[in-house]
Amino acid sequence: MDQEFHTSQNHFKKIIQQQLERIETLKNAPLPTDYNKLDKIKVGIIGGDGIGPTITNVSQNILKSLLEQHKTKQIDLIPIPGLTIENRALAKQAIPNEILYEIKKCDVTLKGPTHTPEKGDGWPNIESANVSMRKKLDLFANVRPVRIPQENIDWTFFRENTEDLYAVGSQGINVTDDLAIDFRVITTQGSKRIIQAGFNHARKTGKTKVTIVTKANIVKTTDGKFLEIAQEIAQDFPEITLDSWYIDIMTAKLLDLKRRSQFEVMILPNLYGDILTDEAAEIQGGVGTAGSANIGNKYAMFEAIHGSAPRMVTEKRAQYADPSSVLRASAMLLEHIGFPLIGTQLNQALDICGNYEKKISITGREDGATSEQFGDYVLSTINDKNLNDRWLEYLSLIHISEPTRRTPISYAVFCLK
Repeated sequence: MDQEFHTSQNHFKKIIQQQLERIETLKNAPLPTDYNKLDKIKVGIIGGDGIGPTITNVSQNILKSLLEQHKTKQIDLIPIPGLTIENRALAKQAIPNEILYEIKKCDVTLKGPTHTPEKGDGWPNIESANVSMRKKLDLFANVRPVRIPQENIDWTFFRENTEDLYAVGSQGINVTDDLAIDFRVITTQGSKRIIQAGFNHARKTGKTKVTIVTKANIVKTTDGKFLEIAQEIAQDFPEITLDSWYIDIMTAKLLDLKRRSQFEVMILPNLYGDILTDEAAEIQGGVGTAGSANIGNKYAMFEAIHGSAPRMVTEKRAQYADPSSVLRASAMLLEHIGFPLIGTQLNQALDICGNYEKKISITGREDGATSEQFGDYVLSTINDKNLNDRWLEYLSLIHISEPTRRTPISYAVFCLK
């Protein structure tokens, strides 16, 4: 018993030391990047695993075409190969050092899905590449918009990205054969910046309600801290109503047809945000319909929110994968680096091609379009001089007026000002 206690004590001490050092780093975080002041912006393209290279290649081609038409500044699209489960397992690192070095040379990245090992799948116990990238680049804000115009749903989720159970998810300990313990991290600095970002976004976009989602009635210390900080920050935003819900009932309320359109901006710790944003994406039409932004002061990463679909690769169907999620992420990337008009046009084209006209459809099999064919359809729609008229026609068919639809807001406002 004494040996187990001593080993566990040393393990916990190491984690505490790491997190205290991290807090000091947060106190000295760099100022936000102003992309308008950069002469050149470097965009890294990370294919990842499974269907990732297929769908990111479609996005890269569309980004290249759109940016060539708007040469207001130099944008370099830089492929970063090698962030695969095979290379990560070989290096025994979530992100091999040489790949992280290339990522840090870029201002923003567009990333395909990467495989996260789980117990029993044959891969070593290495951390999720996503979790590692968020921590190493300090991408503290995971921002996911969800829009369903016909139901008047306009949600924006601010999920804290670098703390909670995920922060030390690979550092749990089996104290004995009968006792396993994981650790949860919530800090004042980490909570303040994500909550401040959510409130700033609400103010800038004219929203009147911010909802904090926790389980503070049960998880009193960490969730209690998150909620208390939200209540303090809310005092600086008197025009915005602070709403507080517990995660369990909140998952139900997103399914409540009478209630769900009342939510606007939702701010959550990491784990709850992961769960709720996937539920929201499924309500919107599936995780393949939504993109995700991971934003920090210096770097930003935009990604598809679905997995790497290894079965599609095994069955030789990768070429039929749906690129919609990573294309949505590409639109968010364009808005973030200062091209809101092009980002809006890409979103409009995706609405038309995926929800309205559907001249071709993605089925994931040979009876549907390939990723490349769908990408060509999207690009030709963007280049149509009647794009906005076609999009407005779509809105009229679902009986919604344009002002309630998504507006071209730069995602740079989400994290920083």
